[in-house]
Amino acid sequence: MRWIALMMAMVLPLAACKQQPSSELPGAVNAARIIKADPNEWVSYGRTYDEQRFSPLDQINQSNIKDLGLAWSADLDTARGQEATPLAIDGKIYITTAWSKAKAYDALTGKLEWEYDPKVPGERAVAACCDVVNRGMAAWGDKLFLGTLDGRLVALDRKTGKEVWSKVTLDQSKPYTITGAPRVINGMVIIGNGGAEMGVRGFLTAYDADSGKELWRFYSVPDEPGKNKEDHLKKAESTWEGEFWKQGGGGTMWDAMAYDPELDLLYVGVGNGSPWNQHFRSNGKGDNLYLSSIVALRPKTGEYVWHFQTTPGETWDYTATQHIMLADLEIEGQKRKVLMQAPKNGFFFVLDRADGKLISANNFVPVNWATGFDVATGRPIENPDSRYYKTGKMWLGSPGPIGAHNWHPMAYDPKQGLVFIPAINSAFPFIHKPDWKANKHGFNVGLDLAAGAMPADPTARAAAVAATTGELIAWDPVAKKARWTVKFAGAWNGGLLATGGNLLFQGNMTGEFAAYDTATGKKLWSFDAQTGVVAPASTFTVGGQQYVAVLAGWGGAWPLAAGLVGEPYGPVRNRSRLLVFKIGGTAKLPPADKSVTPLDPPAKSGSPAQIADGAKNFGQFCGVCHGDAAIGGSVTRDLRRAGSLGDPKMWNQIVIGGALNQNGMISWKEELNDDQSENIRLYVINRAHEDKALGMK
Repeated sequence: MRWIALMMAMVLPLAACKQQPSSELPGAVNAARIIKADPNEWVSYGRTYDEQRFSPLDQINQSNIKDLGLAWSADLDTARGQEATPLAIDGKIYITTAWSKAKAYDALTGKLEWEYDPKVPGERAVAACCDVVNRGMAAWGDKLFLGTLDGRLVALDRKTGKEVWSKVTLDQSKPYTITGAPRVINGMVIIGNGGAEMGVRGFLTAYDADSGKELWRFYSVPDEPGKNKEDHLKKAESTWEGEFWKQGGGGTMWDAMAYDPELDLLYVGVGNGSPWNQHFRSNGKGDNLYLSSIVALRPKTGEYVWHFQTTPGETWDYTATQHIMLADLEIEGQKRKVLMQAPKNGFFFVLDRADGKLISANNFVPVNWATGFDVATGRPIENPDSRYYKTGKMWLGSPGPIGAHNWHPMAYDPKQGLVFIPAINSAFPFIHKPDWKANKHGFNVGLDLAAGAMPADPTARAAAVAATTGELIAWDPVAKKARWTVKFAGAWNGGLLATGGNLLFQGNMTGEFAAYDTATGKKLWSFDAQTGVVAPASTFTVGGQQYVAVLAGWGGAWPLAAGLVGEPYGPVRNRSRLLVFKIGGTAKLPPADKSVTPLDPPAKSGSPAQIADGAKNFGQFCGVCHGDAAIGGSVTRDLRRAGSLGDPKMWNQIVIGGALNQNGMISWKEELNDDQSENIRLYVINRAHEDKALGMK
């Protein structure tokens, strides 16, 4: 594949040459530079267009990894989830942080060169399913591009950080967000969006890098029948039923993209349905194209070429927006140009990337929604009990909505022929809610989210904790099985970086940033980051020395929604930083403040009926951000420890009055009345007493 990349770098298609960036200054990023992928830099999100996240750099290797130390660090001003990949271009590091902010540093000294704040309104947080995160930037010419939580695509001058242009990419009156990193192909900046949990219709848009002019838009699901002009949407109409378009349909393309310059195909992952529950979305029928699909497009026009649906008629939030990776593999004696993905549904897919035909699909973690895939038809062999809306029974689905693998990038080592997967073992109680109606704010998924809350039962909690784990899996895509695994006690561990030094870097939820032997999985080095690390690292050289950079900062979907990561199960708090390492680094982090606000709730009060009502509404409106059964993580406020818990007036001013609107806590007066707000307070007090009785502090 390397010789193809070099040829492409020398002889670019004529159309690409016409769209070279306007800046001819030294250091301009163009197609040749991205395709060449100088290992001394990290110019694109996945380093290369094939998104392998493998760097040939080997100055840091197994013989000297013991001497890897902190070169410098930079504290961030956003104590929320940090998920971005640092770019390294011409001796500078460029990052995005939570709340869609951007910063540039001198890679050698750590000096802050500039910072940019798009000033996203705090109330936009309610539209974000999974924290106010941002996964990074794209570079082209002398510009950097990032998406903002409120739906803007922003072009910045790479040298100064000044805004060059900004475009609103979506209808801001609807609960859309942008958290993913853009990609740039031949002068076109391509960006998707999120929001399918809330009720939107997904699309992908391309903009001219110089002017910000919209060039094309690709919708992933059809509009109302009769209104669809594109052929792929007309064909999709027959796979839907009912008035699906009224809730948007979903299919947001919020993360995964990869590009093959030789085939000139852009590959995009499509998300879940809106709502999740197919009963309400499509009368429980149809494949619902192109939900949970990998779609190949012509990047110049956005024209549909082919698709493969990983989960037909999805009803479990099994998105296909997870990392897409391209490689050339020898399978059964034949060289194949393949696309690989390990989406939420638990199966590792290998596709022919020219035509989308399924080559293999084996599960990489235990699953119970399907027993396998029929390679001839490309369809899953479903367990009929998993269609909970048909059986009327609770379905303890594995994987759960968090997935067997979420957004955290994989990595590929061509020397070992292994794909490394940051995997998750989890389950979730899918409970049909027959009387479900969509609300204006918050999750609209068609499930009874309150009924599945974790009970205040130490035995049940211990079982849930034991069953919810993480793994680092070295997957052989040819043999279709794991070669080795590393077990983690908790889920939601970091994205991956593989290097020519036979090293694999990954952070985890306990605050460890570690390096592993790519051949065996043996841990060779670790560093205490003082907070969970979910972001993937990048590597580059400055002045002839190799560096590794990673963002530390616990957050994202799992810490928001899962009580299992609250104290004492996970990190105490978010400590967001950029960490940069080199051989011989001697910098130190300041001592970590490990103090915890004690669990000391006000006197228990409220009738059983009030507490039950509070539990129902907490599960429906609050649990997504403040934790299952009110066991808070370390990102948003743990309400069991909130000062307002003992002050009914202050509580009401926050929940109903919107006193903390700019912090992301909007008013819920359109969903709740004063009595319901008070009952939620009484429920949280009750939960705090239950947990204190169990010995939590």
